[in-house]
Amino acid sequence: MNSLATSVFSIAIPVDGDEDSASGGGVVAIDNKIEQAMDLVKSHLMYAVREEVEVLKEQIKELVERNSLLERENALLKSLSNSDQLSQLPTQQANPGSTSQQQAVIAQPPQPTQPPQQPNVSSA
Repeated sequence: MNSLATSVFSIAIPVDGDEDSASGGGVVAIDNKIEQAMDLVKSHLMYAVREEVEVLKEQIKELVERNSLLERENALLKSLSNSDQLSQLPTQQANPGSTSQQQAVIAQPPQPTQPPQQPNVSSA
């Protein structure tokens, strides 16, 4: 068993008779292995955090661009709207649930209504 632990983990585990002679060196070896493992975990975590930071920076950049685009679109829509539509804005902001629906209606031009077509039915 001792040789298995030594070969796999490179850690010498003292057997009953070896405790006195190997206890000081074994503790130091275990401490060194723990420190190496902690350094390895730290480097992996730092790498993962750096990757995540890069992803978040890219998302922030995209959101800033989208915000800028939406602000320009908002300014354009305000400039194209009439005073009646603009006077309704404070009322809409007081009721946020209906704001998005009403803005969608304002943003879309009115569709021309067409009378329903009657099906072609031939008499026999």
